[in-house]
Amino acid sequence: MSLYAHKFGGSSVANAARLREVASLLQRSDEPRIAVVSAMQGVTDALTTLATAALDTKPWRGDWTRLREQHLRVARELAVDDAVQAWLEREFQALHETLSAPSPRPEWLATVQGLGEVWSSRLLQAALGDEAADWARLDAREVLVVHPGELGVGVDWDASRRQLAAWRQAHRESNVVITGFVARDGDGAITTLGRNGSDYSSAIFAVLFDAAELTIWTDVDGVLSADPRLVPDAVCLESMSYAEACELAYFGAKVLHPQTMAPAMQAGLPIRIRNTLNPAAPGTRITETSEPAASPVKGLTLVPDMAVLELAGAGLIGVPGTAERMFAALHAEGVSVTMISQGSSEHSICCVLRADQAERARTAVRVAFRDAISNGQAEGVRVTTGIAVLAAVGDGMVGTPGVSARLFAGLAQARVNIRAIAQGASERNISVAIAAEDATRGLRAAHSAFWLSPQTLSVGVIGPGNVGRALLAQLAEASSRYNGADRAGLDLRLRAVANSSRMQLASRALDPVDATALLEDGEMLDLDRFAAHVRASHLPHAMIVDCSGSDTVAAHYADWLAAGIHVVTPNKHAGSGPLERWHAIRAATRHGGHFRYEATVGAGLPVIQTLRSQLDTGDTLTEIDGVLSGTLAWLFNKFDGSVSFSQLVAEARALGYTEPDPRDDLSGIDVARKLVILAREAGRELSLEDVVIESLVPASLKDVDRGTFLSRLHELDAPMQARLDAAKREGRSLRYLAQLDRDGRARVGLVAPEDGHASLHGRLTDNLIQFHTRRYADNPLVVQGPGAGPEVTAAGVFGDILAIAQALGARP
Repeated sequence: MSLYAHKFGGSSVANAARLREVASLLQRSDEPRIAVVSAMQGVTDALTTLATAALDTKPWRGDWTRLREQHLRVARELAVDDAVQAWLEREFQALHETLSAPSPRPEWLATVQGLGEVWSSRLLQAALGDEAADWARLDAREVLVVHPGELGVGVDWDASRRQLAAWRQAHRESNVVITGFVARDGDGAITTLGRNGSDYSSAIFAVLFDAAELTIWTDVDGVLSADPRLVPDAVCLESMSYAEACELAYFGAKVLHPQTMAPAMQAGLPIRIRNTLNPAAPGTRITETSEPAASPVKGLTLVPDMAVLELAGAGLIGVPGTAERMFAALHAEGVSVTMISQGSSEHSICCVLRADQAERARTAVRVAFRDAISNGQAEGVRVTTGIAVLAAVGDGMVGTPGVSARLFAGLAQARVNIRAIAQGASERNISVAIAAEDATRGLRAAHSAFWLSPQTLSVGVIGPGNVGRALLAQLAEASSRYNGADRAGLDLRLRAVANSSRMQLASRALDPVDATALLEDGEMLDLDRFAAHVRASHLPHAMIVDCSGSDTVAAHYADWLAAGIHVVTPNKHAGSGPLERWHAIRAATRHGGHFRYEATVGAGLPVIQTLRSQLDTGDTLTEIDGVLSGTLAWLFNKFDGSVSFSQLVAEARALGYTEPDPRDDLSGIDVARKLVILAREAGRELSLEDVVIESLVPASLKDVDRGTFLSRLHELDAPMQARLDAAKREGRSLRYLAQLDRDGRARVGLVAPEDGHASLHGRLTDNLIQFHTRRYADNPLVVQGPGAGPEVTAAGVFGDILAIAQALGARP
């Protein structure tokens, strides 16, 4: 049976509750396991402080007491037997004696620093049930032999394997808890593997035990495409290659210790990064090769607190050994160089290094080039501080043209200036030095650029009703402006169209003018097949435009988005339907699919965009108030008693302002859905059932067929005239308003607004939305404009299509 290795960091074993969770994770499998553990969070730092205080003859007993009590408290909370607590007491008494006789020898310091892993491993073994539960404990100092090297600590594999074999002879348990971080050198002296060395330990022991896989448990779901604190939409990578992981590890990613990769690469050991706090997440798997990805870049890292050191001068051109002298001087001073850049003119050479080493580096290079500087052959050594290094890493970059162009274009669009550039021959890493104040903006710009695909879109349109037909006409009219790489670089390729029962699929492209007519000869509708066709493997991007009003179609959005299909829609069922589905749709966008639904609220008006802009810049929504139906706006702008209400409804239907069944508008459900969408956009957990809705449809007409309803429209006149007369007696008019108050109460219905209300000054089909926010508290932010009619709504949908295209790099 294969053995599996696990590593748990300090946060995973920070207290008794976490240790129980770790034990539970390990007990879920019947395969043989080894578990390499770090010290409890903060303990290694505490031990280092104790050792330093003892060496400096400063007080340390108070800190020792607190550390002792911390571990004994965890033991008590784990309800371990008295033998374990007695063992801990002896351990801390031994530490007390060690600190009482401090020594400047490295072994003394290493002995103290490594005790945290010794203690945490014993506590975890106890939580797992000790030897009685088939769990042994291995102190790595009994087995692991290492030696120092210029590139870090190296392993004496032969000696370590011999000692492990001997240890296994005496310990037959199937499962083993192992101390991370600690080892012995070739002379038998206790040593450590360096800060964060437990990751390295876990890879070493996974190889020594011939493990099938190593899982490193941490407090994140895996390796992310970027730091989520800086890039909120960073995604967890499903897989990476060793090479990609090495680049990210050596370039500052915090998930992996830089040396962890070496043993794994040599042994072909798969590594998986998983989250102790979210064990259901599959994590990131690191192997020889990774799964192909839509983007050539797997991750972006940002290294802050850097500086650029530059040596320049005409006398350097063509002079052999310049770089050697410069870097020899830096090496002699122990200065680590992060990246190097030199132009082919050889007029200057620069490198990026840690800011705290910059002055030492400047002095060293000045001394090395003292003669050249005094003779005027070199202009001197210049240091620029306040630098960050942004690196893009990915196997997909190898041999892929245009990767650098995308990075530089993304940074240029964000107005981020590049100070220096470096790219290795492996093509897996492009690094740029930028100003620290531009770092976050640059990282987000680069992330956007690389998680998007080329600008050809395979498009499918569902629902060629009034809005759908208008959209197809607009696509046909715009094709000459936008389609083709020789024009604007945007290829909107209509490859599928569908109505409620049939669909027409095209291997190349459909003419938008003929698409609706072709449905007569189409095949039966199959939404899964429709989506698979649109998501053609040979085309870089796919988009489904849903112009239907179908809840069934909206139910597919999350799956489409998860598959990387962009979705644009005026269909309100997604945004106002079940909250669970709405959250699933939003979550699915993390897979790369864009979801645009501006036309669900204000037709062609930038309602959602305006609200989103305020929220994204730190504003807070308090209230929403306004006219959210162009149809109802038209009706009540016209309804003054001179013409009956039923006549106005019939006229609006003839003009195409209402739905085929006017009750869809008069019921208020459509307005309520829009209010729910806006509320959710602002972070409110509002459902349609939470909205108080006043319907303008009499109960007697609610359930009759459409024809009967249209023939009995006159039954609306008396109640509506009564409402109008009541409003007129107070000198007011009627408006159908949507309202969300600061307490989260939502209502849509007929009201008689006070004089001065913005809705009284709207024109015909104008939608009018007032956003009351923290910034706009006294004078609300108003979005107003036409909100009814298929042409206007289709234009809003088309605007969303173009917005996605622009995000993908197209410039229509």
